[in-house]
Amino acid sequence: MTEPCPCDTGKPYPACCGRLHAGRPAPTAVALMRSRYSAFALGLADYLLATWHPTTRPASLDLDAGTTWTGLVVEATEAGKAWDATGVVAFSASWRGADGDSGVLRERSRFALADGRWLYVDGTHS
Repeated sequence: MTEPCPCDTGKPYPACCGRLHAGRPAPTAVALMRSRYSAFALGLADYLLATWHPTTRPASLDLDAGTTWTGLVVEATEAGKAWDATGVVAFSASWRGADGDSGVLRERSRFALADGRWLYVDGTHS
């Protein structure tokens, strides 16, 4: 049996974010956002950098190995479909730290379609 995808769709990882992590382009902004959450959960820094818009991409990314991502809720979307040029996804991501702390990251992320691929532009936390 295959483990469920970290992005909380209930689908098996290979049929969900696994195929995007393997190189398939995300069909929508929300699919990219879910795959990026899964990449954080799985420690896939290279994928996160590869799906970051070049105008806002950091030179490197150090993920906190002590953080465990425990759940994702997509709260709202604006545009971001296959025929749109931009999209916005608001979400809440639950986490637990190595020291036992826990919390929820709330972000409103902006995405742009560039050369047929959705890319993360930036986000604001609330």
